[in-house]
Amino acid sequence: MLIAPSLLSCDFSKMGEEIARMDKAGADWMHLDVMDGHFVPNLTFGAPIMKWVRPFSDKPFDVHLMISDPLRYIDDFADAGADIITFHIESDSDIDKTIDKIKSRGIKAGLVLKPKTPAEAVFPYLDRLDLVLVMTVEPGFGGQSFMADMMPKVEAIKAEINRRGLNVLIEADGGIGDATIAEVARAGVDVSVAGTAVFKAENPSQAIKRLAAY
Repeated sequence: MLIAPSLLSCDFSKMGEEIARMDKAGADWMHLDVMDGHFVPNLTFGAPIMKWVRPFSDKPFDVHLMISDPLRYIDDFADAGADIITFHIESDSDIDKTIDKIKSRGIKAGLVLKPKTPAEAVFPYLDRLDLVLVMTVEPGFGGQSFMADMMPKVEAIKAEINRRGLNVLIEADGGIGDATIAEVARAGVDVSVAGTAVFKAENPSQAIKRLAAY
């Protein structure tokens, strides 16, 4: 299991140092939640801030765009140092054009599904993706409870990936920690986004090791 600490749970006043702390603790990726206050009812940060904190780690920056028009901002986040960009299938941008734009910048592309969006919605795009992110909470705020009823969705997407012999990772985000990681792993998740479980842990290194053991 790859572990991607969610910077939504970090101390924003020292975001660079928090990234370095997670890097030292053994994080595989850094997960950056970008919110526009329109697609989701919250605001976080944009590409300029990401560019400033990029030097604090050489781990992949996994950028989750919770914004209405992701296509418009792909270049900004590519220029700021994104390694992976995921955007919502429910967004307003043309999905194929947005995937094309991400790929044209040499960045891995992923689609994100909100809890109410069925697994089958992502099937037409699987052969063009590097990643599918299944939300296990409603997107917008950290610290929410894990939605176990999303695991059949993960299983369905995993089965379709395997049936077609594709090399696509499945990521899950929301409420993942010691109490839920085993269930996530059983369903076939490859990358777990963890916020509170690692940032609020007394020993983040041990917390990441426990989660990654699955």
